[in-house]
Amino acid sequence: MRDVAEGAHVALGTLYRYFPSKVHLLVAVMEEQLGGLNEQVRRRPPTAGDPAGRVAETLTLAFHALQRDPLLAEAMVRALSFADRSVGREVDAVAGLTSEIVLAAARLPEPPTPGQQAALRVIGHTWHATLLSWLSGRSSLAEVRGDLHTAARLLTADG
Repeated sequence: MRDVAEGAHVALGTLYRYFPSKVHLLVAVMEEQLGGLNEQVRRRPPTAGDPAGRVAETLTLAFHALQRDPLLAEAMVRALSFADRSVGREVDAVAGLTSEIVLAAARLPEPPTPGQQAALRVIGHTWHATLLSWLSGRSSLAEVRGDLHTAARLLTADG
């Protein structure tokens, strides 16, 4: 937190006023980055031919963006994983943005059906789990893309 305050040229107390902990700060950074991805998806929609492909393409793009700074990516994912109830608003915002991104990428009619809402939650959980697995070196980008594509197919599954 001290390094961030110095880099931002603000007093440490000022930083803590807005971000009570490192977890709050890192989840807020993730929220900001997802907001940028959401804008990008709306400006330049994915081109795959089916909703699952578009969702996998979009979330893979997010993985590529995270590759630019893997230490920050790991810190954000760990913060999200260890966030307690005091970070509930920020965690909910990250989940909401993830759902918005997936819906924008899939280009399905809105509002989502109850089944699609459940699929959105599963996709969000899958994205988080594959991100953890990829960051720890247990999954390749190809495996991540395949898992995301499998989860994304739930959006158009019957029943």
